[in-house]
Amino acid sequence: MEEIILTGIKPTGKIHIGNYFGAVKPAIDLAKQQNAKAMFFIADYHALNYLKDKNKFSEYTFDLAATWLACGLDESNLFFYRQSDIPEIFEINWILSNVTPKGLMNRAHAYKSLAEENIKNGKEVDDGINMGLFNYPILMAADILSMKAKFVPVGEDQKQHVEITREIARIFNNLYGETFILPEEKINKNVGLVLGLDGRKMSKSYNNTIELFCSEEELRKKINKIVTDSSNPNDPKNTDCLIFKIFSLFANDNQRKEMEKRFKEGISWGDVKKITFQTANDYIKPMREKYMFYKNNPNKVEEILRKGCEEARNIAKIILNKVRQNIGKYNF
Repeated sequence: MEEIILTGIKPTGKIHIGNYFGAVKPAIDLAKQQNAKAMFFIADYHALNYLKDKNKFSEYTFDLAATWLACGLDESNLFFYRQSDIPEIFEINWILSNVTPKGLMNRAHAYKSLAEENIKNGKEVDDGINMGLFNYPILMAADILSMKAKFVPVGEDQKQHVEITREIARIFNNLYGETFILPEEKINKNVGLVLGLDGRKMSKSYNNTIELFCSEEELRKKINKIVTDSSNPNDPKNTDCLIFKIFSLFANDNQRKEMEKRFKEGISWGDVKKITFQTANDYIKPMREKYMFYKNNPNKVEEILRKGCEEARNIAKIILNKVRQNIGKYNF
């Protein structure tokens, strides 16, 4: 049986270069290298626990699909679908909810950190916490288990979600017999933290991002805002600085070596920023053009997602039928 590698992406807004190098590119690269069938899905219903604007919900979902297709996701060689188009996931989610201990959900990082923050601030422990957030790990387990996923690429901070999925699958299998595959997390140790314009982690909450598909002019402005030291143009420069790290994200080995050489010999920060912009723009431009194609052809995006949905549902239906049989739905 062919093993499946599954990646879910939540629509939270415009993708920035931190998202791209930290999550998008590694996942696409892994799908190409892994000897397994790749499945990518937009986890749109996961976003509902905090995104309450219907227009943004629709916009972010479509934009995410266009972005991943533009970044090199090959829909002809994998399944690409919207979570909300697979009703089997949500039936499995409810069934799993009835075997999952509440204590397991109490230990989930997202809920635990918010609950602790509430206590610290003198609020009720569950203030502002909805059941979507509390039950988030169960829906994630349904996403994974309904597709027979063997491998799930995650960051170190999301490893617990796969661990919880394994535990839920074990509980169900022990109760009703072997039903679900126990998934394994795939953590890319080579993916480092992408820094933002202020030197902190690149994050929308810090307002320090560079949007992946911003205009050339906006990209130039953002790069020019990167803070550098006050050394003279001819002084040797230290490559352990923010501008070099951002340049290195887009540069190939030869470009990186040439820049290191010029840093040692002395180069003005203005020239460094010009080269960084040009290197980044050359890297992004082909993807930006593909992104605009998909943005201007929403029917093409919908067609790709619809095809992926049909293929994904074929898998989910088999799993759901097995779950129904094992809980006794058909025993009459």
